[in-house]
Amino acid sequence: MTTTTFRSRITARIGRTYLSRIQKYGIGSSTVRLLPDDLLMMLRRNGLDPVDKLARTRAKRPVHKVSLPFGMDAWVVSGYEESKAVLGSADGFSTDFAHLATNAGVAAEQSPGGLGFSDPPVHTRLRRILTPEFTMRRLRRLTPRIDAIVEERLDAMASARGPVDLVQEFALPIPSLTICELLGVPYEDRDDFQQLAMDRFDLFAGTTAPFGAMSESLEYFRGVVKAQREKPGDGLLGMIVREHGDHVDDEELAGLADGVLTGGFETTASTIALGSLVLLQNADVLERIRTDDAMTAPFVEEVLRYLSAVQIAFPRFARRDIEIGGVVIPQGDMVLCSLSGANRDAGYVTDDGRFDPHRTPSGGHLAFGHGIHRCVGAELARMELRTAYPALVRRFPGMRLAVPPQDLAFRKLSIVYGIESLPVHLR
Repeated sequence: MTTTTFRSRITARIGRTYLSRIQKYGIGSSTVRLLPDDLLMMLRRNGLDPVDKLARTRAKRPVHKVSLPFGMDAWVVSGYEESKAVLGSADGFSTDFAHLATNAGVAAEQSPGGLGFSDPPVHTRLRRILTPEFTMRRLRRLTPRIDAIVEERLDAMASARGPVDLVQEFALPIPSLTICELLGVPYEDRDDFQQLAMDRFDLFAGTTAPFGAMSESLEYFRGVVKAQREKPGDGLLGMIVREHGDHVDDEELAGLADGVLTGGFETTASTIALGSLVLLQNADVLERIRTDDAMTAPFVEEVLRYLSAVQIAFPRFARRDIEIGGVVIPQGDMVLCSLSGANRDAGYVTDDGRFDPHRTPSGGHLAFGHGIHRCVGAELARMELRTAYPALVRRFPGMRLAVPPQDLAFRKLSIVYGIESLPVHLR
C-alpha cells in the first residue's frame, strides 16, 4: 500500500470524523445512545475528575452487572483491589479477541492482534519477543532523540506569535515522533499515525468505528513489515526481524507494531496535555518542577494516577464462574475495569483522590494496567513525561491559559480521555 493511497484514506477518515464531531454535544451514534448509563459513566468526566456517579457507584457496588443492548451481560469493576484482582488473573479471565467476535457482534477479521487481545501461550511468546526492546537499557538509546524532539517543539513554539495550542504543538508531536523513531517508520507518516490512533478511541463515530481504524492501521503496518523483511532497519521492527524473524510472522509483527502505536501514542499525548493543564492550575507545583529535579518523578507518577488517561482496561471474559469482591461473575461474561475509578478509590488513596504530588499511596497505580497485560511501554511513557514537563516549564515559566478554564473542550466519550486543545500564552 503506497503512502499516497494511505494518505487518501486517512483524509477521507478525517472528514468523517469531523462530521461526527460537529455533533459535539450529542452522541453521534444511536448504538452508543443505547448503552447503559452505568457503562457510559466510566467514559464521562467533569473536567479532570471522573463523574460523581462513578464514585457513588464504586462505594456501594464496586462490582456490578449491566445489560448490553446486544443481549450480553457485562460487569463494571471500579474498586482498586477488585480491579487488581481481575487484571492480575490471567487464568481466571481471557482477553482473546475471539470473545468479542463471538459475543459482541465484531467481525473476527477486525482483530488487531498483538498483546492486548491475546492469551497465553501466544501472548507469552509475543511479549517475550517485545519486552527486551522496552527495558531501560535498550530505551536509553532513545534519550538523545526524545530530548531533541522536545527542544525542537519548544523552539517552534517560542517562534510562534500569539497563543499556542499545547495539544497540537507539544503533546501530539512528542510521542508521535518518538514512536516513529522507535518503530523505524518514516516521519512523514506521523500525521496519519495521529489520526489513526485517535480514531480508534473516539466513540462519537460509533461503537464499531475504532475497529475500522485498527484495520487501516494494520494494513499500513503490513506494508512496513514487508519493507523491513527485505531490508531491516535500526528501529524496533528491524531488530525483531533480525533477532526473531523466524519466530514471528508478518501478521503478528504488524499487530505488535499497531499495539505499540496504540499504547504509546494517544495515551502519552493525552497525559502530556492534561498534565500541562494540571501545572497551569497549580502554580506552586509548576515552580517546584521548574527548580527541583527531584520533584519530577513523583509528579509524573501522581499525574498518571490522577489523570488515568486510559479510562477502561481491555475487556476481559470470565473463563469460569469466578468470585471478585464477593460477587460471582459467571463464565463467559465480559468484565470492564474502570482504571480512572480504581485509581480514585478511597481504599487506595484518601482526600477523594485529589491531586497531590507528595502522595505516597499504599500500592502502585493502575494507569498502565496490571498483570501480564500491563503496558509494555510504561517506561518509555515515563521517559517522555519526565522530559517534557520540566523542559516546558523551564522554557516558559510564565505560561498561562489563553482562554477561560470553562471554555476548554474535553472529549465527551472516549476510552482515552483528553482535551481537544489547550491554548496558552507562553509569556
